[in-house]
This record gives sequence, C-alpha cells and structure tokens, in this order.
Amino acid sequence: MEDDLPARLAAVRERVARACAAAGRDGVRLLLASKAQPLETVRAVLEADAAARAADPSLTPVLLGENRVQELVAKAPALVGHSPAWHFIGPLQSNKVNAALRWATCVETVASLDLAQRLAARAGDGLDVMVQVNVSGEPTKSGVAPHEAAALARAVGALAGVRLVGFMTVGARSDDERVVAAGYDRLAAIRDEVVGSGAPGTAKAVELSMGMSGDLEVAVAHGATIVRVGTAVFGSRPATTS
Repeated sequence: MEDDLPARLAAVRERVARACAAAGRDGVRLLLASKAQPLETVRAVLEADAAARAADPSLTPVLLGENRVQELVAKAPALVGHSPAWHFIGPLQSNKVNAALRWATCVETVASLDLAQRLAARAGDGLDVMVQVNVSGEPTKSGVAPHEAAALARAVGALAGVRLVGFMTVGARSDDERVVAAGYDRLAAIRDEVVGSGAPGTAKAVELSMGMSGDLEVAVAHGATIVRVGTAVFGSRPATTS
C-alpha cells in the first residue's frame, strides 16, 4: 500500500488542480486526514510529498489532520524531522487541550465559546482556529448551528491568544450534489458575513475547510480553501481501528 502513496497523492493533487481550473481559482490546500493510519504510512506520505515538491517547487506542502488527541501525540514527535503542520479536526475535550496544543498549529473544530476561551488561555503565542459549523443539521455531525455561527465567530475573533482564520464543516451525507453544494454555499455566506462585519479579529477569517475524498470537486467549486482527504490517498482505514 505504501508503494501506491505517491501515485495516490499525485492523483488527488490533480483532482484539486482540475477543480480549481474549472472554478477559475487557485490556492486550495490539501489536508491529509491520517486518522487510524499507522505512523509509517504517514511518514511515507510525507516523504512522497517532499519528493513531489522537490520535482515541482510550485506545489505547497500538505497539511496533516488528526481527529484524536491520542493519535496526534503518538505520531507528531516521531515526525518532527518532516516539519508537518498539524491541524486538529476532531472534537476536542477540555481536558486534552494542553496535549493538543503541543503539536497542533490550528484547531478547526471550535464549536463553542467555552472551548475557544480555553484554547486562548493556554495557547501562549497564538493559535489559528476555525469555527466548525454543522451546515447540514445532521445530528451525527458536530458544529455550531448556522444561525449561531456568525455570533460565535465574532466572539472568538475578539479573544487574545487565538487567531480566527476561518470556518470548517463536514458536508451533508447525500447523493444529491445540490444538497451538498447548498451547505457549502451556506458556509461561504457565513464567512463573507463575518469577514465583512468589521468586528475585531475577523478580517482574516477567510479559510473554508470543507470537502473530503468523495466531494472535493463540489467543495472547491463552492469556495473551499482547504480540502480534507483521507481514503483517496491512504486507502481504507484499518478495520481494527474504525
């Protein structure tokens, strides 16, 4: 499987490039969601990324994303030599904030002011954060309700110790592309409202982290600046760690 990683990574990069060309935009970053992937697999994909960038200096480094603090703290120390930027993309319990902040450069899953305040109090030199919004309203998905997202973002933007850089969502679980696209459009509208509000700390909240292996083209077409891809690069997660 690790032998396939360079080709899988190149194929996903090509998908993103084609989607950007179709949308008349560029600058979309690729985040690799490494949940349940073995350390050696994650190391191998970082090496594949480094080789690709050596061959094509126009490529930007991949980001790494973890859903679980225990996996983040297990993998990150062993990968320091590769200097990856880690994003935390799962629910973050208050008692695990300190552990996450040792490695995460961005927490994409801020869905309450309480969590934002805890992060701000402990982040030290500053931490990038995104407000997670449940655009689909599905009860199995995390995130603040869309009608509450702008107010939360303004409150987060006013905190010292964190930098509000944008918004994150998990798209609707639907085979209807129009339903998925409508959710992404809603997140983009929230972003535009907040950035245009003039509220302190909101002017740079331009990121939209949305889209995964199955719908990244839809996400790019509707404004994604970061797409979070797992299976398209890594393949299926190991069955014993679902």
